[in-house]
Amino acid sequence: MSTRLCNVVVDALDPQALARFWANLLSWEVSFANADEVDLQAPPDDGWDLDLVFVPATEPKTAVKNRVHLDLASESPDHQLAQVAHALSLGATRADIGQHNVPWIVLADPEGNEFCVLDPRPEYMATGAVAAIVVDALTPLRLAEFWSAAAGWQVAETTENTASLRSPTGRGPWLEFIPTTHPHEIKNRVHLDVAPLLEDDHWTEVTRVLELGARKLDIGQGSVPWQVMADPEDNEFCVLTPR
Repeated sequence: MSTRLCNVVVDALDPQALARFWANLLSWEVSFANADEVDLQAPPDDGWDLDLVFVPATEPKTAVKNRVHLDLASESPDHQLAQVAHALSLGATRADIGQHNVPWIVLADPEGNEFCVLDPRPEYMATGAVAAIVVDALTPLRLAEFWSAAAGWQVAETTENTASLRSPTGRGPWLEFIPTTHPHEIKNRVHLDVAPLLEDDHWTEVTRVLELGARKLDIGQGSVPWQVMADPEDNEFCVLTPR
């Protein structure tokens, strides 16, 4: 039994508009849409096996940097600059998060969510449009161990202060944990969802994730079929029903 990573979820004041921005940026398609949710899916050959999901929020993003963000891959320096120009033409803005002189370019989407357009790197050449889902962590190695067990992805690379997970398929984005000195302060604008496999029991898997170090969380979700939880560094995530 296990859970697996299935969604990256973004809170949005206007889910339809923000989904259109990301669909145009990544060349992905809307796979589902209603008043409460818009889902994007990558082309089959992209390698991204998750849904990128946009859900309504009542408050705008604050000035606090998101603890979870996306890094986009590039194939060459010219491609990197072309991606930046494309993003800016769609409504992105340049963002200063104190990055100083780095080879990647930090941008923000139309609702202020930070993302990076990376310089070309060999490890990201086969990931598709999204190179990595990046999580800021006080203790990256410890948090990566939790998420390896929760997401079903193996720890593929580590350094003294970073850890990278990879899908069992070996395709799509990396799930990376990088160091920060700032603890979790407010509800994350971007969070991850996991779900049991179809043959597994939802509450058995919730209990397993609790034993890994998570805790149940009430964010005002009311009566819903999924369980809202927090990981060991208080990042919100959901354990969805089996699928």
